[in-house]
Amino acid sequence: MFPIITTERLYLREINVTDINRMFSILSREEVTKYYGLEAVKNSSEVLEIIHYFREMYETQSGIRWGIIEKETNQLIGSCGFNAYQVRNKRAELGYELHPDYWRKGYATEAIKALLSYGFDILQLNRIGAIVFPENIPSQMLLEKIGFMKEGLLRDYLIQGKKAHNTFVYSILANEWDR
Repeated sequence: MFPIITTERLYLREINVTDINRMFSILSREEVTKYYGLEAVKNSSEVLEIIHYFREMYETQSGIRWGIIEKETNQLIGSCGFNAYQVRNKRAELGYELHPDYWRKGYATEAIKALLSYGFDILQLNRIGAIVFPENIPSQMLLEKIGFMKEGLLRDYLIQGKKAHNTFVYSILANEWDR
């Protein structure tokens, strides 16, 4: 059974095909995907592939991606989760995106804190990492505010727009997470 996480203003639940239009409205925006590691989607069939990929990640235990739902409107406003989940090494990488209408309102912070609790307390992770484009200053500030530490630069780590991009690697360890 897919886990549901509840916070003060949000609940995190599985993304499914009924979310296709809302996911399209988020992932088709260049301002959202320019630091996402993939191109903006062009049609709903691309979104459907992403939704199926999220399901496959969960089924193969290589990751888990939740839809971020605003409780007040019951509307999907983004997604977040763990990629590159490794049970044996007790680590995963954090990923997230929000519709621009919800930027700088504390929603990402609220969702990420809930994920950290889930990752450290339920999944028993020791390390949660994050990969961030150097140009994505708001994401870096968010991670640092929550307690992530910048570890270094990964040169030409991601290909996006047929171009290699550097990224910063961040992490937070279980013993650093202030529950």
